[in-house]
Amino acid sequence: MRYSDPVYSRRLFPLGLFFSSVCALSACGGEGASNPEVSVADAAPSELRSSAKLDARDPVVDDSLAEILGGQPDGVRARYAARHPAQTLEFFKLQPGMTVVEALPEGGWYTRILHPYLGVQGTIIGADYSLEMYPLFEFYSAEELAAKAVWSQTWPQEVAQWPGQGADTTAFHFGSLPAELHGSADRVLFIRALHNLASFESSGGYFSAAIADSYQILKPGGLVGVVQHMGPESNSDTWADGSNGYLKKSMVIAAFETAGFEFDAQSDVNENPKDEPTEEEYVWRLSPTLEPVEDGVLAAKYVAIGESSRMTLRFRKPTES
Repeated sequence: MRYSDPVYSRRLFPLGLFFSSVCALSACGGEGASNPEVSVADAAPSELRSSAKLDARDPVVDDSLAEILGGQPDGVRARYAARHPAQTLEFFKLQPGMTVVEALPEGGWYTRILHPYLGVQGTIIGADYSLEMYPLFEFYSAEELAAKAVWSQTWPQEVAQWPGQGADTTAFHFGSLPAELHGSADRVLFIRALHNLASFESSGGYFSAAIADSYQILKPGGLVGVVQHMGPESNSDTWADGSNGYLKKSMVIAAFETAGFEFDAQSDVNENPKDEPTEEEYVWRLSPTLEPVEDGVLAAKYVAIGESSRMTLRFRKPTES
């Protein structure tokens, strides 16, 4: 098994078993036609759990977001074809001035888009993994772990030094949500950040704690946006426990619903039908990591696939609980 931080790709020995009880709570998805948008107001739960999807590939209509995206460095723009940031952020219904929680923002790829887009009236709240979870990766040095211990102070200071005006910033670690942040956020974003939490769930309840913190920090009616490597529903729950980078859509939906969220809508914008991993494969075989393989034909196959197929889901905190 392999576990990966979105900033790093390193190997370590497997830890923990997957909490399969959550996986059993939801049915598997199937194939379906692309729809303008499917929400709980328009379709039955069984239809939502099938592949009724949003086709969000139309040009972005928000001129300010388009301008910010156009001003990003070449290396960032090169990944737009795989990450679809304009359509993804619009699907999550982000607007300037909002308070947005970004899970695992350290690499800054999305933060550098959100910072100017949310503007001086907005706030970005960085949410890192629990400090108790990081030693479980087994590849962090003592110095790196020490830096993690003060990250909630140093990260906002670093963002404040970026050029140009932008959103205010603060930060916390999942499992240690400050009381003053309860009910403060309009959006919570988990962009390729759930698989590590799930893989270590049995070691400390990190996945369920992060979802619980998301519910607590959101205002009533607030949304959670999820972009996550999506494994085939036909593969085993053990393979799809996060340690290979992939989760099942049915499990993610069930987990958020169990925590009290309503499944609001889904999009196919980040799906890649070429990515059909077997139970012998893991997400880091693909771009941008492209872990080396000795078989040249297989290596060429992985290059041709591109990036992983990713579910894009939206959940809503009920206005009344």
